[in-house]
Amino acid sequence: MSQTLENPSEVQVPAASRSERIRSFSVADFPQVTGREEEWRFTPVRKLSDLMEDAGTGEKLALQQDLPAGVSCEAIDAAAAQQLGALTPEDRPAAIAANQAPGVLHYDVPAGTELDAPVIIHADGVDGQTVHGQVLVTIGTNAKATIVVEHEGRARYSEHVSILVGAGAEVTFATIQLWEDGSVHLGQHDALVGKDAQFKHIAISLGGDIVRLNSNVRYDGPGGEAELLGLYFADAGQHLEHRTYIDHNTPKATSNVLYKGALQGTDARSVWIGDVLIRPEALGIDTYELNRNLILTAGARADSVPNLEIETGEIEGAGHASSTGRFDEEHLFYLMSRGIPEVVARRLVVRGFFNEVIQQIRVPEIEDVLNEQIEEELSRSML
Repeated sequence: MSQTLENPSEVQVPAASRSERIRSFSVADFPQVTGREEEWRFTPVRKLSDLMEDAGTGEKLALQQDLPAGVSCEAIDAAAAQQLGALTPEDRPAAIAANQAPGVLHYDVPAGTELDAPVIIHADGVDGQTVHGQVLVTIGTNAKATIVVEHEGRARYSEHVSILVGAGAEVTFATIQLWEDGSVHLGQHDALVGKDAQFKHIAISLGGDIVRLNSNVRYDGPGGEAELLGLYFADAGQHLEHRTYIDHNTPKATSNVLYKGALQGTDARSVWIGDVLIRPEALGIDTYELNRNLILTAGARADSVPNLEIETGEIEGAGHASSTGRFDEEHLFYLMSRGIPEVVARRLVVRGFFNEVIQQIRVPEIEDVLNEQIEEELSRSML
């Protein structure tokens, strides 16, 4: 049965304000996670015990990088990263990752630089090792850059990523999860969007046993624009969880969130939690978040929870929509009435369902990978 919530005037207030949650680089400031906490109640916490302990392994992902002229990468220590503005972790595994990572990878695009090609980073896990990572991305004033990170191989990986977007800059940051079976990926991606800057974050999760990504945005001046796009395809036994948080803390900013997922197979599970906080000072902002899930087979489950917390009425707009359901029978009937077999018709509907997100990415390197991976998922489909 399809359940839809579409009411821009409706406000759902979380059990506790996002503004009250702990932020700290100190792991000791975060209590042990039990799974009963509001922010962890959907997550299979018992399967993440090694990533919840404040202990490091010294291991790293194997990196292959394609860095166009104008971008630099260097390894720095955690203290230097914090001096450069690394953003503060908001949960226990992110704080552990920030403290236990063997150094910080700092990518920098200087002010005024316009990269003529995307930054491509291949990060591969080896032999299922437990790995902690910390990444800092700094984009200077009026710079333009696209950064794509592809995760493959097998690992138990926890990361903390800070993205500092300078005033007037235009940045796309994409994270693609193509992990092998047996992999786990916990991540917190924090972005600070400068005055009149444009920031696009893309999260694509297709592989791995458990993926849980937090994508958080705050603003460093009025006029900033943030767009968060996501796509996921969960198979039997997979748990793919995405959480977005937009902290509207300045006037005249905008945000748009669009996540779409498909699920097939017994115990396929997806979770999307979308939080938006509109503070009293966020006058004239406009925000909207949308999540849609397509259930392809029995035994799959999708949880979708949009939350708006509004502390001022002087805004341009705030709304959300969330739906979970099976195939649109009208679409199927239309295709089948034109001689298309039912199995082929169902796969065409899935491709069309994802196409809304793919068309908005506008990064050919990502689109090619996505199309190939979706075709591979459909070739194994239970439709």
